[in-house]
Amino acid sequence: MSEPADATPKIDYVPIASPGQGLPGEVLPFPEPQYEPITEPDYRRVNPPPRQDIRPPKGAPNIVIVLMDQLAYADPSTFGGQIRTPTLDRLAENGLTYTNFHVNALCSPSRMALLTGRNQHQCSTSTVVDTSTGYPSDSGVRPESCATIGRVLGSWGYVTSYFGKCHEVPPYEISMSGPFDRWPARSGWDKFYGYLAGEQSSLNPNLIDGTTHIGTPNDPEYHFNIDVTDQAIAWMRGTRSLTPDRPFLMYYSQSAGHPPHTPPKEWLEKDPYKGKFDQGWDVMREEILARQKAMGIVAPDTQLAENPPYVGTWDTLTDDEKKVFSRQMEVYAALVESADREVGRLVDAIDEIGELDNTLFIYIAGDNGGSSIGEENGVFVEWSGLNEAPEDVDYLLKRLEDYGGPKSYPNYSVGWALAGSTPATWCIQMAHAGGNMAGMVVHWPKGIKPKGEKRRQYTSLIDVVPTVLEAVGIPEPKVVAGVPQTPVAGVAMNYSFDDGQAKERHTTQYNEVSGNRSIYHDGWLAAVVHRAPWEHKPRVERFEDDTWELFHMAEDFGLANDVADQYPEKLEEMKRLFHEEALKYGVYPLDDRSFERLNPVAAGRPDLMWGRTELTLYPGMTGMTENTFINTKAVSYTITAQLDVPEGGAEGVVLSQAGQTGGWSLYVKDGKPKYVYNWLAREEYAVEGAKPLPEGPVELRFDFDYDGGGLHKGATGRLYVNGDQVGEGRIDRTMGAIYSLAGETADVGMDAWSPVTDDYDPWDNAFTGTIHKITVKLHDPAEKAGTGTSPA
Repeated sequence: MSEPADATPKIDYVPIASPGQGLPGEVLPFPEPQYEPITEPDYRRVNPPPRQDIRPPKGAPNIVIVLMDQLAYADPSTFGGQIRTPTLDRLAENGLTYTNFHVNALCSPSRMALLTGRNQHQCSTSTVVDTSTGYPSDSGVRPESCATIGRVLGSWGYVTSYFGKCHEVPPYEISMSGPFDRWPARSGWDKFYGYLAGEQSSLNPNLIDGTTHIGTPNDPEYHFNIDVTDQAIAWMRGTRSLTPDRPFLMYYSQSAGHPPHTPPKEWLEKDPYKGKFDQGWDVMREEILARQKAMGIVAPDTQLAENPPYVGTWDTLTDDEKKVFSRQMEVYAALVESADREVGRLVDAIDEIGELDNTLFIYIAGDNGGSSIGEENGVFVEWSGLNEAPEDVDYLLKRLEDYGGPKSYPNYSVGWALAGSTPATWCIQMAHAGGNMAGMVVHWPKGIKPKGEKRRQYTSLIDVVPTVLEAVGIPEPKVVAGVPQTPVAGVAMNYSFDDGQAKERHTTQYNEVSGNRSIYHDGWLAAVVHRAPWEHKPRVERFEDDTWELFHMAEDFGLANDVADQYPEKLEEMKRLFHEEALKYGVYPLDDRSFERLNPVAAGRPDLMWGRTELTLYPGMTGMTENTFINTKAVSYTITAQLDVPEGGAEGVVLSQAGQTGGWSLYVKDGKPKYVYNWLAREEYAVEGAKPLPEGPVELRFDFDYDGGGLHKGATGRLYVNGDQVGEGRIDRTMGAIYSLAGETADVGMDAWSPVTDDYDPWDNAFTGTIHKITVKLHDPAEKAGTGTSPA
């Protein structure tokens, strides 16, 4: 078996336990020590008590948890894939490869489960936090009864850090008003550096250090994955230097290979996968399966599951389609390999300080299967489909030269996601097969004797926390910060470290997202496809009318053969078990709404701007995400800015929203006021004033007079200076559904992150005059803007 630190936890003092508190560490943080009153007045006649620093058991390992984003099971070379992942390969050669590891079908549920050891519904996160509802199983608010592993190990004296993507904070809590309780820096992590969103640009991210928004570095070579690795290495070295007696916990959450698929500039230029996917996804699946069999990832008789008919076979595609789709996968592969090599830099840095042997390194290659947002054709700008402006192959072909570069926000065709699920099919949002599988490697030379072996026991994200607790040698806490804890739902994997034939201990596991659901039990899996990712309506109206499939997963790892008709009694048994697990873990009610849940009022979650028709802004208000800024989509509105223009004139951005893949900006160029609307990085519409702003106090106003008649329609823009109209122009097309989720922001006095327009410098664009305040006022639908006078 593995060698945990010491059998009995040791601390530098024995806390005085209250009745019923149990073993040290079952109540966290540790109670403060109690002292007898000191009656001697003179300090020279009495010794102070010893310091009472808390430390984990002697020899406790460092912990590193790496989570890659939206990789498919068979993308990495470690699991038979076409994409080189030398770091994952290296760790597997000296560690253990878990071939039967499972995740949740969406991002936020997976991350909540990973960091707490509880199922997603226990953490009130059945879907992504951006579409949460008012139900207890899906509020998007992690209960305090589900403490993070950061909180637990921090209470034991670990230094703790969280680097990268965080998608566990409700959107209405991401503003300068907080609350910050669920931000990583207040959830048990001493250090946080990354972003709070499901996705962001890797080239112009909205970075946060602790709880402070910071600007993207002014560096044309900047890439988030490189930056976050630099930050992680610096933190690890520094804390190890200052506090060598305290082991470290690091959660390293990469942004790759989530869209946008924009590799570092160096990788895009050297183009290492050019021509490597010309054979197409059907042949690629066969090649992957052959490698998986040769490597022992799957059994020799494993079959390929049939893809859903939505994805055409490669030989039926046109030459243009093949050219576009191949390029999409080339760029994605370059992004993934570059990200794995960043993990390699982290591994090397740990090795250089002599800590790799006693670091439990858990590398999870994906959180929810491959991406489906590109649907059949893939996309150059991800937001096109949501704004009812689909990108056909002809358009994609015209933009192919820029695909993967700084002007794109791209994602591949879903055909590549399904190929990456080999030997299974499906992808993100599916509660089984490709949406439920991920490759995972565990490396811990001091604690694991076997090297280069496979482990085939069923394991899950929720098993990581209990595995860490057992490796460290501390108990699962029953109370944290005064809150009784929900028992951890996962099963420690340590039993399998030194015994590949050990009997499987994680024998039952449900999964559910938006009505898609599955249940695993003792080698069998039953599943429902309630709605495929590209289907905008469920297949049936009532959940009880869903068709269940049944697979003998122990003998059919790719889930290629539905045996429901052969084993009807087994299927009914599995359906009953799902219901029991659903009751046990608070899964109900099932909620299959899709786009409706983007509307916070319809979904039943809080919204900072609900009911607001006017918002007053002041200097310093930057980093306002789309969920924390007044709605400017498909409505008429007026922006009124009270300014002071210095002698010689002013330049720069007065107010902007979103960025280079869609948004708008009100700014001053060559002394003249100007408004630009960027429609999906395809078209720019400009309204410009005829003459420069006067010096001194100025009221600059812009009226956006929306045409009405539904979403995505046009508008007329009018500029006013001190009440006089100075410019007018048409905006033929607008984005009525979304600009960019939480990636881009609204900013007073600048255009942060990526620029809306190339008409000003992407970094040095701050307004050079004085902004006193800005008011954004929405118009009543019956009211027409542009009367030439300030609205009342």
